[in-house]
Amino acid sequence: MFTSVSDHARPLGHDLILKSIHSEQDIDRLAAFNAHIHDERLLPMTQGLIRLHPNSRPEYWLFVEEVSTGRIISSLCLIPWHWRYEEVVLHAGEMGIVGTLAEYRHRGLIRALVARFKELLHEGQFDLSMIEGIPYFYRQFGYEYALPLEAQWRLQLHCIPPASEADKSYRFRPATEADIPDLMRLYEESTRDLGIAMVRTAPIWAYLVNHVSHTANLHETWMVEDASGALEGWFATDQMGFGEGLIVAESAQFKIEAAGAVLRELKRMALERGKPDIRLNLPEDHLLLQLARQWHAHDQGTYAWQIHLPDVGRLLTRIAPVLERRIAHSPFAGLTQTFTLNLYREAYNLHWQNGKLRQVESIGFSEEGAVRIPPLLFAPLLLGYRSLDELRHFAPDVSVWGEAKLLVKTLFPQMTSFLYTQY
Repeated sequence: MFTSVSDHARPLGHDLILKSIHSEQDIDRLAAFNAHIHDERLLPMTQGLIRLHPNSRPEYWLFVEEVSTGRIISSLCLIPWHWRYEEVVLHAGEMGIVGTLAEYRHRGLIRALVARFKELLHEGQFDLSMIEGIPYFYRQFGYEYALPLEAQWRLQLHCIPPASEADKSYRFRPATEADIPDLMRLYEESTRDLGIAMVRTAPIWAYLVNHVSHTANLHETWMVEDASGALEGWFATDQMGFGEGLIVAESAQFKIEAAGAVLRELKRMALERGKPDIRLNLPEDHLLLQLARQWHAHDQGTYAWQIHLPDVGRLLTRIAPVLERRIAHSPFAGLTQTFTLNLYREAYNLHWQNGKLRQVESIGFSEEGAVRIPPLLFAPLLLGYRSLDELRHFAPDVSVWGEAKLLVKTLFPQMTSFLYTQY
């Protein structure tokens, strides 16, 4: 249940004030505003996220209000996540549900809200921030495309082979709260090979299982059992989202026989719901997607999360165990040197001693360093979304020379990553 906190209030002039929610009435007003700006399903989603989601905090829900009328005219929120970056857990803050009334656009209100949002990132020591966001707009606030989002693999229903005798040994049922321990285990098994994945706790699983109507796209979780009742895995579908097809939002890494049965069950569900095809929103190397490709699934492209790095030095220090392991398994084992990473506006000295990253030191603006990378392009490199060679191919101001090139490739290799939802 919502608990009142010490709320934020900042006058903006011109009869406007920037605030955070501090009452039950604020929640319902903000939910109604989001539904008006975006879509009616944002009404229960906003209410559920604020009142029920384990990671939500009232002070993270921001809006601009017209003082004389009490009308909300612009808003956004900060939704905390936890990511696993290989063996290190990172604290991420999503910027979500951004919107402004049409007659108040182009007045800098989102800029004012983002300024407060970034203060919250700093106060909460968030390691990074992300947004699903519209194209291009968020680059002005320091965001760059750096992780896959909303894969668009389409599988036509007529391409799925008829049911086999083996399919009869599988059963499908909605998940319940009693399934959460098994779901947690299966999720860990299915995401362990991803370089970056969301950390999904028991409370988040409970939110997804128990509060379907409050999730972004009416998220449904299904358990898959064999004839004896033994658990084979799970998959989830979204009732709403991009495109007209049945959306597979996540899935266990099934064995091949079970994977075929799951795709045929998805075909049955799609026909029952009047869906023209199946959209697989899954990591590139997922077995379900590999099988669908054999049945002529076609790729219509993948969007991307836009990522902002609030404090590069702190983030590099946080992921030091990963960087040290990569060095230890490379020709640079035992590295002892000071390596300068120059992001043009700010440079960092990485002090290595005997293969350990002893200190990350900001040296401010500098013209030193064999590695120079535009600040926005460091996120896709660090998160393994783009290789150094890919960045250099389209951005001539990515400048790396000498043995530093091999060192950068060692520290920041490409990775297969994917973020399943938490709401």
